[in-house]
Amino acid sequence: MPVAANSIKFGTDGWRGVIADEFTFERLAVVAPVAAKVLLNTYGEQVGNRKIVVGYDRRFMAEDFAAKVSEAISAAGFDVLFSQTYAPTPAFSWAAKQENALGALVITASHNPGKYSGLKVKSAFGGSVPPEVTREIERSLNEEIPQAEEPGKIEYFNSWHNYCAELESKVDIAKIRSVIASGKLTLFADVMHGAAAGGLERLLGKGVKEINSNRDPTFEGGAPEPLPKYLSYFIQTMKNYQHEQSTGLTVGLVFDGDCDRIAAVDGDANFLSSQILIPILIDHLTKRRNFSGEVVKTVSGSDLIPRVAALNNLSVFETPVGYKYITDRMLTAQVLLGGEESGGIGYGNHIPERDALLSALYILEAVVESGLNLGEYYRQLQLQTDFVSAYDRIDLPLASMEVRARLLTQLQTYPLNNIAGKPVIDCQIIDGYKFRLQDTSWLMIRFSGTEPVLRLYCEAPTLEQVHANLAWVKQWAE
Repeated sequence: MPVAANSIKFGTDGWRGVIADEFTFERLAVVAPVAAKVLLNTYGEQVGNRKIVVGYDRRFMAEDFAAKVSEAISAAGFDVLFSQTYAPTPAFSWAAKQENALGALVITASHNPGKYSGLKVKSAFGGSVPPEVTREIERSLNEEIPQAEEPGKIEYFNSWHNYCAELESKVDIAKIRSVIASGKLTLFADVMHGAAAGGLERLLGKGVKEINSNRDPTFEGGAPEPLPKYLSYFIQTMKNYQHEQSTGLTVGLVFDGDCDRIAAVDGDANFLSSQILIPILIDHLTKRRNFSGEVVKTVSGSDLIPRVAALNNLSVFETPVGYKYITDRMLTAQVLLGGEESGGIGYGNHIPERDALLSALYILEAVVESGLNLGEYYRQLQLQTDFVSAYDRIDLPLASMEVRARLLTQLQTYPLNNIAGKPVIDCQIIDGYKFRLQDTSWLMIRFSGTEPVLRLYCEAPTLEQVHANLAWVKQWAE
């Protein structure tokens, strides 16, 4: 084997690596046909063909890497539907399902910094493949994939057209367009130089004030992740607008690099994570759209989520962190929506996949039909549930994997019974260690499986308490 195949590892949502170091044309030409073969073995009997969708984002040489994928799997006898342009990853997941394909291979590194690229493998049902499929891809990398006597066909398709039509069918698109056109709603969007660029304009027309639309594979030296530290210009732009214009509704939407994660900024220029957006979406979809079904949340999700679900007589199912667990549940239960604290939200009436553009449309519909800015809507839910909280998360680098192992052993051997002067009343171990404290706050400690990093999450009645809890656990870890 010409490359070190055993060093290619798939994470929770694909294979990622530094361009020209781990992620190369040579390695991609090995991985792609292996992934195609595993998709055939997994879904071939179900779909009855050898067709695979190939797509890409706006990262450095993404279209060239995607062309290499198409060539490699075509040579192995697979028919290819190759995107004519970049598009959101959910658009390719939707295409895989709509076209009855084996799945999709998408060149993207999602929210990682610009030096990375990656390959996401999507299933025939339109979501991420389960872990056993990626394990089989890894296991098969040292097997020789024979060249087909006759290569598969490569056809090109418009990855936006049918996808946008599908999204438009799920909301009152005419009403949203009308309110924007009338000037009653001002819509800002930060696409972070990523694959969401132009998406809202395709759906809603020319009234969208889009920021960071240009292709910049360096992402201005940061990362295309919808977090406040990367959004200072966008938030300042909305603050300036608010000073100049005080009437009407104002919404800011933020999309990650491949448009499967979302965040928002309200009319007062406050950042709103999915911890806030998910409760709003639950309320809107049940009250105004009469949707029903289970709410699926990860263990790191806000306590406001089950409270709003209870307000609307919905059950809640909790999973470990990672959208793959939400996907598993969406395939076996009637689900209203499934969401994670990092911004991924999917819907039971769509594919079992995070979709930031569909979330954007539902958020806009909630604003238009309620007549409330997002911050006002959130405050109403807090009043209705009698629950007010703040949330934050930090990733703490550790000195080594040995330090990581020592801390894990310490938690297993000597569980924490007091945090920042507050007694621990419960500990969940569904994923890491989630400690509930006497003052209604919770603190969660998770260990990265592949690197010496501690992921720390906290929700408490005030931001000061959140920061105090995080500072305490940081000191404990160090």
